[in-house]
Amino acid sequence: MKYHFLGILAIFLCCVSCKEKTEPTVTLPTIPIDSLFEAYYRFKLQSNPLEATKAGDNRYNDQLANYISTSHQDMLEENYSYFIDMAKAYDSTMMDPVQETALRILQWDAELKMEGLENRLVTIPSPMFDLPTFELMPINQIFSFHLEVALQASGEGAHPFKTVSDYEDWLLRVEHYMEWLDTAIQNMQRGIDKNVVLPEIIVQRVLEQLEGFESAEAEGHLFYAPINNMPESFSQEDRLRLEESYRTMVIDVVDPAYGKLKEFLAESYLPSATRSAGIGALPGGEEAYRYLIKYHTTTTLSPDEIHELGKSEVLRIRGEMERIKDSLGFKGDLRAFFDFVRNDPEQMPFTEPEQVIAHFKEIQKRMEPYLSTLFDLKPRAKFQVRRTESFREASASAEYFPGSKDGSRPGTFYVPIPDVSSYNKFSDEALFLHEAIPGHHYQLSLQQENEKLPEFLHGEGMGVFVEGWALYAESLGSELGLYTDPYQYFGMLGMEIHRAIRLVVDTGIHSKGWTREEAIAYSLENEAESEAAITAEVERYMIAPGQALSYKLGQLKIRELRTRAEAALGDAFSIKEFHNQVLGSGSLPLVLLEEKVDAWIEREKYHL
Repeated sequence: MKYHFLGILAIFLCCVSCKEKTEPTVTLPTIPIDSLFEAYYRFKLQSNPLEATKAGDNRYNDQLANYISTSHQDMLEENYSYFIDMAKAYDSTMMDPVQETALRILQWDAELKMEGLENRLVTIPSPMFDLPTFELMPINQIFSFHLEVALQASGEGAHPFKTVSDYEDWLLRVEHYMEWLDTAIQNMQRGIDKNVVLPEIIVQRVLEQLEGFESAEAEGHLFYAPINNMPESFSQEDRLRLEESYRTMVIDVVDPAYGKLKEFLAESYLPSATRSAGIGALPGGEEAYRYLIKYHTTTTLSPDEIHELGKSEVLRIRGEMERIKDSLGFKGDLRAFFDFVRNDPEQMPFTEPEQVIAHFKEIQKRMEPYLSTLFDLKPRAKFQVRRTESFREASASAEYFPGSKDGSRPGTFYVPIPDVSSYNKFSDEALFLHEAIPGHHYQLSLQQENEKLPEFLHGEGMGVFVEGWALYAESLGSELGLYTDPYQYFGMLGMEIHRAIRLVVDTGIHSKGWTREEAIAYSLENEAESEAAITAEVERYMIAPGQALSYKLGQLKIRELRTRAEAALGDAFSIKEFHNQVLGSGSLPLVLLEEKVDAWIEREKYHL
C-alpha cells in the first residue's frame, strides 16, 4: 500500500488495520501538517483504546489493546516508522511556531517509541502512564495493566457506566483483557526461558495483591461492582440481563483467569524469580536502562552522571534541613530528627480517613487567594480529593488522575490512607502543591484545554516535564502562603531530597548492582519517610527503571531556566509570563523547553 497526498483517509485506516508490511512514500509535504497531526492522534487512540476513553472519546469503549502481543508491536513498529518518515518530509520554515514545535515533538515521540520496539527482549511502549513496559515481565505491583483494568472494573475509573451500552462495552473489554492475561503468562514463561524475570520480592507482592481480587460470591467481586450502582433508568429486563451477564463473567471468566495467573506465579514463576534488584543483571539490561533514562528524562545523561548529580543534591538539601532542625531547637543529629518527625504524635493527629481528606481541602482553601500572583493561566477543569480505593491502597502512592476533556469527570487527587492512625501530615502542603494545584492539575488540565495544540499533545506527555513541573510547583509554597509552619517547610525539603535520593538509588539499583536492602538503607539515612514507605518506594524503582529520575531532572531544568530569565530580565521579569511560557505548549522534551524559554528571554530583552 502506498500513501499519497490525497490519501489522508487511508492514513487513518492504515494506522491500525493494515496487515501487510507497507513501504510509505514520503513525498507528501502538500498534505496540511494539521492533517498529519490528526492522523497521529487517531493512530494513538486506536492503538490505545483505554486512553481514548480517558480523553473522553468513547468510540473505542468496547476495545482494549493487547499491547504485549507480537502482532500489536508489529503494528506499532510499522506506523511509528511511517510517521517518522512523514515528519522528515515537511519544511519547518513554512509552519507557525506551534506547528513546528508539535512536529518536533511528534518526531521525538515516534523515534523514541521505535527505539524501544527494537529492543523487544526488554522494553516496549505501554498504554499506561506513558511508561514503557517489559514484554517478558508485564505484571508488577504498581504500574501494571491488571491494576488499571481493576480500577476500570470497579466503576471508579474512566470507563463510563451510565448506559446499557456502557455496561455491554465493558463485557467486551473484559474479553480482550482475558487475551492480555493469557499473553502475559505466555510471555513470562518465555522470560523464564531467557532468564528475564522479575525479582522474587516483586512476585510475592503481586501474589499478595491478587488475594484482593477474590470473593466467595460474585456479588462481592470487584468486577461485579458496577451492577451495584446501575442507574435507576434501566429497565427491569436490562437490569436482570446485565446482572446475569456480570455474574457469569465473574464466575466463569474472571475468577478462573486469576486462578490460572496465581497458580502460574506461585508454582512456576516464583521459583525462577531473580534475587537481584535491578535490570542491569538481566540479559540486555544495561542497554535497556540507558534507553529508559533517555525515555524518562529526554536527556543523554549517563547513569554515572546522574548518580553523582543526585549525591550533590542530597548534600545541598541536607544542609538546609540541618538549618531547620537547629532553628527548632532539636539537639540530636539529622537522623534522630528524621525519627522524631516520623513518630511525632502531633504530626499524626487523625482518627478518621475523612479528616485527612478535609485537611487537604483546607490546604487548598489557604493557598487559593495567592494563585493570581503567580498565574494568569488557570484551568477550567474541576478538581476533587478522594481516598484511594481499598484494593490498591496498600501499595499505592498519592497520585493525580486527569479529568476528562469535556469536563464531565473532574481531575482527582487520590490519597492512600491504609492506616489513618499512622498517617503523618508533615509534608502534606508540598504533596498538595505537587499532585494537585498548581502541580499536576494545573499543568495537565491546561495542556488538555489548550485549543492551539494538536490533539495528540493534549494527553499526559513526557514525564520529565510533567513531574518536573510538579516538583517545581512544590518550591512555590512560600509564594502561595504556605510553609509558615517550619515542619511543613521541612516536609517540602523532605520531598525534594526524596527526589534527589532517587537519582542515587535508581542508578544504584539498575547500574551499580545495589541490592534492595542497600537502597533502603541509603534512603533511611537521608530522609524522614518511614521504613515501610521507603521500602514500597524502592520496590517501585525496581519495576520502573528510570521513571523516578524524571522528577528531579525536570525540576532542576525549570528552576535553572527561571533563574536564567530573572538574571537576564531583572525588574522586567514576569513570573506569570514565565509560567505561561512553561505551561503554554504542553509537555516538552527539555531541549525544546530550553529553546522556547531562551527565545522568550531574547524577545523580552529586545523590548527593554
